[in-house]
Amino acid sequence: MEKMKKPFQGVLNIIRFNWHFYVVSTSFLILLILLSQIGSNSFQLFVNIICSAILIVILVSLLVSFFVYDLSGLYDFKWMEALDVNEPYTIVNINAGFDETSELLKNRFVNSKLVVLDFYDPLKHTEVSIERARKAYPSYPNTKQVKTNDLPFMDKSVDKVFAILSAHEIRNEEERNLFFKELNRITKPNGQIIVTEHLRDFANFLAYNIGFFHFHSKSTWLNTFSSSDLIVSREIQFTSFITTFILEKNGITS
Repeated sequence: MEKMKKPFQGVLNIIRFNWHFYVVSTSFLILLILLSQIGSNSFQLFVNIICSAILIVILVSLLVSFFVYDLSGLYDFKWMEALDVNEPYTIVNINAGFDETSELLKNRFVNSKLVVLDFYDPLKHTEVSIERARKAYPSYPNTKQVKTNDLPFMDKSVDKVFAILSAHEIRNEEERNLFFKELNRITKPNGQIIVTEHLRDFANFLAYNIGFFHFHSKSTWLNTFSSSDLIVSREIQFTSFITTFILEKNGITS
């Protein structure tokens, strides 16, 4: 059976892996409140407005995260219903050091061969939250450590490739393009690459404020796909905050 996510696990992981942000924010709020005590009434009002705005931003981001990761059914993978789960696929699931999906995929595609890859490189992918996540959660059994530009598969040998909330960790455009060219290389002519991501768009700006800069824009993703001779065969909007791109090889290069 699939492991059930614990109540509030998604949002609590966000706090756990990004606790430094909340410590800094709380310290800043306390400092503002202390400073307001020695100011005029108008200054205190100004500080109260600033503190309220900061609290609202933090609470909104946590509420959206709770909705997306704990309530929305993101990991139910209902959008996969179009895929024949009984087919004996060769599936590759690629993560960036934190893997919540491999066991779910294995239990869904029971007749398939699942290979899990981890491209996390502490010299390139410097997010402290990923380091904390790796310490908190063990890797899926037999996960292979790989480089983004050198995946251990023969050409056109994989049916399905999944990159679920992981590819955005490749911040460098050239590295990201090379990575997707590798995904193109290993995917069969009739195979698919499934990329699930937050986008740097208005909805995610409202939810995460400046945190939305950690995501890539839709145009950036489309440029990456095009540069890698991949086309979007289907785009699935999961809530207002998550988008899945179903990619296939460009027919010209298949």
